[in-house]
Amino acid sequence: MRLKLLLLFVFLCSTFVSAQSPGKVLSQANKAFGGDKALKSVRSWQISGRITRRSDGAAGAYRAFAQNPNLYGEAFDLNGFETQSGYNGKSGWTRDSKNGLRTLTGDASRDFQAETFYRNLRWVDAKEEKTKISAGEKSVVNGKPANSVVLTTAKGVRIRLYFDAATNLLLREEIPFGETVKIFDYDDYRRIDNVAEPFSIVAKIGDETYDIRLAEVRHNPQLAKNDFDFPRLSDEPLPDIKSLLDEVRANADKIDRILDNYSYKETRIDREIDDGGNLVEKESETVLLSFYKGYRIRRRIEKNGRALSASEQEKEDKDVEKQVADIEDRIAKKERKSAAQTPDEENKRITLSDALKGSLLVNPRRERFRGRDVVVFDYEPNPQFKPQSRIEKLFALCTGAVWVDAASKQVVRLEAFLTQSAGNFIGKVKRGASFSLENELVNDEIWLPSRADVNLSVKILFAGINVNNLIKYGDYSKSKVEIKDAAVDNPK
Repeated sequence: MRLKLLLLFVFLCSTFVSAQSPGKVLSQANKAFGGDKALKSVRSWQISGRITRRSDGAAGAYRAFAQNPNLYGEAFDLNGFETQSGYNGKSGWTRDSKNGLRTLTGDASRDFQAETFYRNLRWVDAKEEKTKISAGEKSVVNGKPANSVVLTTAKGVRIRLYFDAATNLLLREEIPFGETVKIFDYDDYRRIDNVAEPFSIVAKIGDETYDIRLAEVRHNPQLAKNDFDFPRLSDEPLPDIKSLLDEVRANADKIDRILDNYSYKETRIDREIDDGGNLVEKESETVLLSFYKGYRIRRRIEKNGRALSASEQEKEDKDVEKQVADIEDRIAKKERKSAAQTPDEENKRITLSDALKGSLLVNPRRERFRGRDVVVFDYEPNPQFKPQSRIEKLFALCTGAVWVDAASKQVVRLEAFLTQSAGNFIGKVKRGASFSLENELVNDEIWLPSRADVNLSVKILFAGINVNNLIKYGDYSKSKVEIKDAAVDNPK
């Protein structure tokens, strides 16, 4: 009888632990760590100690540091083999003694940016950062019952946290990094400025496990901004970015002439974060992009992976007719303006050089991207610049990075992050919006889009809209696809 009561008691206790809401778990964690006020008072931090790799016993110095809201760095050496990584508010990078320096791209870049914000703000400002909080499964970490919480960022990065059910302190983090997941286990908590800090860390990255023993934890130290920037290598020639952008601009007409001979497909996928914190696809649309007299024509050909119905096809035919008519009007307007010798501002080319006119161009470096030599640089707002055009006003509020192919002088990758909310009382894009575009080399002559990610929150009057799009490009065909009577010819 006593055994049955004991088993029932254990079952009820475990049910109680697993039934706690994620909000309550984080609230209890805040108290255990020292409270909201104490946590928010930490605007920067720095930790240092020793790191040891378990597989071979290699050891050396370890240091990590961060500064609100989005600066983070880590550096360590193992028997002289150095590894560094950092996020400077615009782009992430990594460097080691074997592979040298490179800028993070793709999922690794997205994940490291999410980790940077987490390292600075933890979970305290999760709602303000549009991070979804959901409950994880009941767990046991290193022999201790744990409450699990999943933080899913607006870009779909899932950070899983495990809190000790008894002390409410953090036991484990699982943070994605590209194709792998970094696991950090924490122990030996001590009070630093009334905030609980772990002095023992076990990091599992890929196939390796590292033991980190901290000797010092400092809150709000004065950190130099260049601590987070790309390391300067003495033998690395630095390109002149403005001259490079002038070459990109001069190359634009040639690129457009080549592009006129291509058709391709664009698939736009709308995504959202479900109640479980998973990034799921809602719907998709595929369009064929062809040309008419040098102007792009968009024709929808699929909806949610299915071909259009007869009525939808008829609607698309009418839309293409309208696009053709608009192009004819635009050409006629352009000819009239040209005859009157007045500039056609509406059809004026907007180049990357124009867009970045109001930005500070920093951290130039040479790297390899998709087997090619590229020049990479960061950009950030110039507070002295007074933007005039709409594109100038937008980019004047952005930070990001640009990759330019050194041989063809074409942009191969672009990242942009909105540092301030932009708009007016009718419509406003909120701070934190992001856009990335990655191109691929087609036929060894032109870099064309392969993938774009768009993530933003828009407030229209009193309603809020979240936009999370993945755009895929492909099926490039170097053949002329003419528009005739609102019908799209097959590639010839």
